Amino acid sequence: MQSRIYIVGTAHVSQKSVEEVKKVIRDVQPKAVAVELDEKRFRALMGEKQEVNVVDVIKRGDVSTFLLTVFLSFLQKKLGEEKGLTPGAEMLAAIEEAKNVGADILLIDRDLGITMRRFLDSLSFFEKIKLFFHFIKGMFEDVDVDELIEKDLTEILVEEFRRISPNAAKVLVDERDAFMAYNLIRAAERYEKIVAVVGAGHKKGIERYLSKPEDIPSIPELLKVKKKKFSFAKVFGFAVTFVFLLIFVTVALTLGLSEAREIFLIWFLINGVLSALFTLVAGGHVFSAFVAFLVAWLTSLNPLIAAGWFAGLVEAYVRKPTTDDLYELTKAESLKQLMKNKAFRVIFVAAMANVGSMIGTFLGLWIIWEKYGVNVKEVIQALILSGLNPFLISKSLTF
Repeated sequence: MQSRIYIVGTAHVSQKSVEEVKKVIRDVQPKAVAVELDEKRFRALMGEKQEVNVVDVIKRGDVSTFLLTVFLSFLQKKLGEEKGLTPGAEMLAAIEEAKNVGADILLIDRDLGITMRRFLDSLSFFEKIKLFFHFIKGMFEDVDVDELIEKDLTEILVEEFRRISPNAAKVLVDERDAFMAYNLIRAAERYEKIVAVVGAGHKKGIERYLSKPEDIPSIPELLKVKKKKFSFAKVFGFAVTFVFLLIFVTVALTLGLSEAREIFLIWFLINGVLSALFTLVAGGHVFSAFVAFLVAWLTSLNPLIAAGWFAGLVEAYVRKPTTDDLYELTKAESLKQLMKNKAFRVIFVAAMANVGSMIGTFLGLWIIWEKYGVNVKEVIQALILSGLNPFLISKSLTF
């Protein structure tokens, strides 16, 4: 069966795109209309409530993914409201017209959760930090709609992401182009005429893959989410633990236990105060800040756990976010409304507690190193000479 695929590239906040989508579907009278949505986004667009457990998000370590998804949704809604449009209006128009002409509706995009996790995995440790502060800054800035309206939101974001990480843009656009092209090729085996409604930033990529399907990567690979046993962040975390313990042992052996206790107190206070302070800045409850204060010293020495986990879980216990809170996130029209949402507040507290703890880790190491100026190399040599016997180290050290 010879099939024809008509691709409509849209700007997600443009009334012109909405009208174009309707016109193309009416003119073509397709047997199927494919839209740039996955199952979850389709249900959300149709007004169905999504079951998401905030506590599970924190336990899985998906705080960054959750915040990234919320931010993208918030930015798109902000752009749409400037033009009097509902985010996803062109997709809703496509779905409505598909029903009017009796066409099947096809969801061709990759699961957003997979895309966001692969996106974050593609970023280095420092790229994630840079991206986080870009997002925080963006939430307080006004959007220049006149400058952005002619472009697809994805295209705008990709331009920004390419400056941060080329791999990130590849995940957000190139991989999804391939995934959607693959689904359209499969659909072409069943339908004579298909209209595909996608963001303008995806149109060229999809057309390229449709003309050269042999270039489409392995689909199972595009759906794979890496479970990293080791990452730069974890390696760095273990390095921090090693350096701190080495300084601690050095001071204890050369200057005495009283000085070692002082080091521990400095570490405890700097990590605890900063983690608690950032928790409060995020609007966290005083109990959450207190827990962050108590655990930050330990989580800074163990890369397998995070202060934000504990602060976030306490925040969830205190505020008790519901499914309705998660649903209301999609309706937030300002940062103020986001901050009033209990579900967002819990996740934001978890993220900011981690940021405070991370800053405390760097600052704590620097202060301790500067204050004591210990000769770590000398201690390592003493450890080796003494056969790692701490009782013989003092004999090997010279003061």
